Amino acid sequence: MAAIRRPRRPITLAAAVATAVTLGATALTLPALAADGAAAAPPKVELKNGTLDWGLKESFRKYVAGMAKGKIEATDGAKQAADNGVFTFTDGTGTYDTGTHATDTAFKGSVRFVSELHRFDIKLADVKVRTEGTGGAVQADVSLNGTTQNDIDLAKLDLTGIRPGQGEGGAMTFKDIPATLTADGAKAFNGMYEAGEKLDPATLTVTAGAPVTEKPTETPKPTGTPKPTETPKPTAKPTETPKPTGKPSQTPKPTSGTGTEKPGGEVHDGSLAWGVKESFRRYIESGGGATLSGGAEKNDNGYDFPYAEGDVDSDAKKLTASFGGAVRFEYKAHGIDMKFGDIKVAADGAKGTLTVDVTTPKGTNNDVKFATLDLSKASYAAKDDVVVLDKVPAAFTAAGAKQFESEDAPSGYKEGDAIDPVTVALSVAEGAELPGGGSGSGGASGGSTSGTGTTGGGSSDLGSGSVGGGTGGSMASTGASVPTGALLGTAGAVIAAGAGAVFVARRRTS
Repeated sequence: MAAIRRPRRPITLAAAVATAVTLGATALTLPALAADGAAAAPPKVELKNGTLDWGLKESFRKYVAGMAKGKIEATDGAKQAADNGVFTFTDGTGTYDTGTHATDTAFKGSVRFVSELHRFDIKLADVKVRTEGTGGAVQADVSLNGTTQNDIDLAKLDLTGIRPGQGEGGAMTFKDIPATLTADGAKAFNGMYEAGEKLDPATLTVTAGAPVTEKPTETPKPTGTPKPTETPKPTAKPTETPKPTGKPSQTPKPTSGTGTEKPGGEVHDGSLAWGVKESFRRYIESGGGATLSGGAEKNDNGYDFPYAEGDVDSDAKKLTASFGGAVRFEYKAHGIDMKFGDIKVAADGAKGTLTVDVTTPKGTNNDVKFATLDLSKASYAAKDDVVVLDKVPAAFTAAGAKQFESEDAPSGYKEGDAIDPVTVALSVAEGAELPGGGSGSGGASGGSTSGTGTTGGGSSDLGSGSVGGGTGGSMASTGASVPTGALLGTAGAVIAAGAGAVFVARRRTS
């Protein structure tokens, strides 16, 4: 029996080493394998019977099956779980390199997302997982409306702290590996899906097999000597990727004056800086545009809305303010037309509310309690005669998220989802300088109430079946047509889904 069991121990241990070292358990190393009686560690270990459970992004799947009225097909060995669940890519085979501690595993299966209504056809195929140390990537061939980019590093994997679980037949399972979109993945979607965007976690299962034997002519090759893994580590977490959603151009505090803190009082002027939701703006700009009116202006991170009226009590930590101007989002090809205006902020201590009028061709929903405000770190005290609630975190209310649902599908947003932060500035003395420069007119003034400004493309023509639009008179057309590039519609759809949004519009055909 000893003659039978002794050869099996190194292979069993190799399975643990191959999987655990691959996914970051660096405490297990190859010298332990050699010490168990093996003459030398093999250059590579076979990986077999692998599976990858990964849903890409749940909100995207819901968008395709819901608002886009599309279909999802898992074929060629891939399967999808019930109720629009995650995908399983099967029959994974690959190798573990004992010299570099790297793995490369390829899986069978492809997944296709198609919507005739929103005119996109996306296919992922030839899926691979590559790991080294605590980093890794999901690689795939990505086809967008017939144009294919091969071997794209679609998602970056962060294996820090991931430890293997035991599966059947000695399989090692690494559950819920965090995944984010890579820069190459963003380019594959026409640059409209930001690098660093959080994707669904991935679960990897592999089983170690026998050592991979080299051909006799290749045996002198010292595959383990270079050991380059200590220095390059190209897959380390890019801490710089999270995009800054704040509004730096709006938030610097004025340096003029004495800097003494005052209790506040009568409001003479003010401004509101807010971008609604960055991912929603990016989606609209991929095939439409935003029209500004009533004195609203574009800034680097959203929009400035001019002051209308307000009141502040710094001692009681209370504030109310309303702002003029409006922003109208249109994406004619996807039937989207929404206008946000008459914005109000009510703040009381650590909590607050953002109220908005939301207009569609069906009418206007007045005074929608659109978002909650977290003022736990805000200061109500005036500095240089200006009270600034700076970059206040905001999140959808149930009523706010509901504005994005259609007759056919629920909203992809939900209560508690973060939106762009809000910056409110109110001057309590004549001529006090508001953040961003300007005095007497507010940091977001400019333009008459009848003027308009535009960002991106799009048209103000409501058209048949569009949703949103103004109340009363017509809005000036931007004169720009909707882009019709082959990848643009697809990219826009991916942005919408990746941001968790299923939009209000339902396109109608004549």
